[in-house]
Amino acid sequence: MAAPARGNILIDTEECKGCGLCVESCPPECLELLPELNAYGVHPAHYTGEGCSGCGICFYCCPEPGAITVYRLAPPSKPLAHPDSQTKIAGESHAAAL
Repeated sequence: MAAPARGNILIDTEECKGCGLCVESCPPECLELLPELNAYGVHPAHYTGEGCSGCGICFYCCPEPGAITVYRLAPPSKPLAHPDSQTKIAGESHAAAL
């Protein structure tokens, strides 16, 4: 089972030059060039929708400012232990560990 995505990518297909630098530089290989042409007659990049690590390498490699936006997703919160479930040591009470 693949790890859940830690990022999300938005690509403005009308700003993309279709150079493919983001596709080649993406470590999890979650970008591809679309078979359809945009208004400039190039194949724009597209996020496949899964596997993004949120590293931002595609953003930094892109020569077109504003074509790629990377969002880091917040990790799921871990449930905190209920204070009553903490074991007491020698009759002392301790604060819950964070």
